[in-house]
Amino acid sequence: MTYLENSKQYTGTELENIFFRPMLTGESAQELGVRVLYNMPQPTHIQLWDGQRNILQKFTSAGWTGGAPAAKKEKTVNLSRVKAELGFSAADYFSMVYEKITALANVNMDDLSGTDLEQAETALFRQALAENIRATMWIGNTAGASGYNTFDGFLKSITTQVSDEAIYNFTYQESSLADPAYAVELFDKLWNKSDLRIQDLKADGQLAFFVTSDLCHLYEKYLDSKGADAAYTDTVNGRRTLAYHGIPVIDLRLGGYLAETSYHQSFGMLTDRRNLVLAVNTADMPGNEVRMWYNPDEMENRQRAVFMAGSQILDASLITYAYKQ
Repeated sequence: MTYLENSKQYTGTELENIFFRPMLTGESAQELGVRVLYNMPQPTHIQLWDGQRNILQKFTSAGWTGGAPAAKKEKTVNLSRVKAELGFSAADYFSMVYEKITALANVNMDDLSGTDLEQAETALFRQALAENIRATMWIGNTAGASGYNTFDGFLKSITTQVSDEAIYNFTYQESSLADPAYAVELFDKLWNKSDLRIQDLKADGQLAFFVTSDLCHLYEKYLDSKGADAAYTDTVNGRRTLAYHGIPVIDLRLGGYLAETSYHQSFGMLTDRRNLVLAVNTADMPGNEVRMWYNPDEMENRQRAVFMAGSQILDASLITYAYKQ
């Protein structure tokens, strides 16, 4: 066998359970670092309830003294219909799928058919799709003529509101990055200048520093400089995760993407993960599907996914942003 010719199509519950749900729930969703809403009713509305303060009263008489109802805010996540397509030379495609199969345990290499092939092909496409969703939710810009322009990402909203001074922000210079200790100074300033509501949310365990890779590396260099056995061990073995005062430091891994945009190439921000929302819907629009097939005319294997996606920042005032000038 040198070609994969069996076509596959996922729609309805198969599209959800086999293809998208494993990518957008559980550990996979946590790796995105933001709040993920999957198959919420379209249009996707998020209700923000502002809990009433000072509701305790002296109980001196019977009757209702509850006052005004709790204030409700609502945000809409605008979803755009998107299409993802990949084409591979039949021979190259077979090699990539075959490599994934050989990495699986308990596979009969003399009978590569059915479930094993399907899982390998699905994993190949799902990996590429997940990375493109992740990149677009950050750098997406529908005004762009090409590139990641299927839906607007977080950075488009952030840079616009930074210009309008709706988000507290400050700048740093290239020269500041020469000193590894500046990473800690930056984190401290992001914390100290943040809205008091953000600081109160630390106990929920959802705060995070979202930073570009240069700042992440700078912080690692700072940790390496500490004269302790643990610092030496981490320098040699690396660090799977980073945190500062209990708040995770998330490397956005956007360097290669940012170079192709007009967004700030180096930045860091502090916010609550739940404040950044990615919504994906595969249920509420006719024609949503994932299809994989072989085109004999071109001797090419093709993959296509049609679904809806969008992102939204719920409250810009809960973001503190710093960028290199």
